[in-house]
Amino acid sequence: METRVIPAVLSIAGSDSSGGAGIQADIKTIAAHHLFAETAITALTAQNTLGVRDVLEATPRIVAEQIDAVFEDIPPAAVKIGMVSSTEIVETIAERLTRWGARNIVVDPVMVSTAGSRLIDEDAASALAELLFPLATVITPNVPEAEELSGLEITTAHEQERAARELAARIGCAVLVKGGHMTDESNDLLAERTGEGDAIKTSVTWFRHPRIETANTHGTGCTLSSAIACGLAQGLGLIAAVNQAKSYVTGALAAGLDLGRGPGPLDHMWQR
Repeated sequence: METRVIPAVLSIAGSDSSGGAGIQADIKTIAAHHLFAETAITALTAQNTLGVRDVLEATPRIVAEQIDAVFEDIPPAAVKIGMVSSTEIVETIAERLTRWGARNIVVDPVMVSTAGSRLIDEDAASALAELLFPLATVITPNVPEAEELSGLEITTAHEQERAARELAARIGCAVLVKGGHMTDESNDLLAERTGEGDAIKTSVTWFRHPRIETANTHGTGCTLSSAIACGLAQGLGLIAAVNQAKSYVTGALAAGLDLGRGPGPLDHMWQR
């Protein structure tokens, strides 16, 4: 029998019992890209389209064991990091990924909910910026998260670009500021840094896709970041990976899936 090998993508994130976001959205996205999904669960959540009922955080030890188990047997070609709510878990993830020499790391800094609620305490947010961002190929903040990280207000495309450039220059990795929270457009901006010291420069690339008018957007950020990780695992450059991911998410929104009594999930398998 002929055998084959496909790239694996590791998602380090929380579990969403309703299946629309987090680990479940990442697994569906990775499978839709015909890649092999692996997971390290940072928290269990009891939630549905109406909201989150309860959260049980994993211990740093079990997070470390999951990451070790993955890397020692089926090393991933890319890693997506989502919900990490404690400093200790951030420290554990950073230490283990450094130890294993992880590559193509996409960090979705889940700090502020779509409704504007803060999802991570200040100490954990600082650890995220200090320990995980330097390991990342790209981070994917939405507008409220980019405002939190940059200290800048973002209400226009010009301000979106200014914040992305400032973050890329300061952090060092690429920064994709998502435009879904903008009132009139839904364009994402990628800023990349080159050079060091006084020679630091940033370049930007806009990704312009039509805004899909739908209330069913649960898990959009999780899906986009894991789709970018899939593109990197497939050997695409960052700009091509982001463009492919944007097209995938746009299609998943436009498919018109309508589940649940609240903001429902995307159709991850819309290309079937």
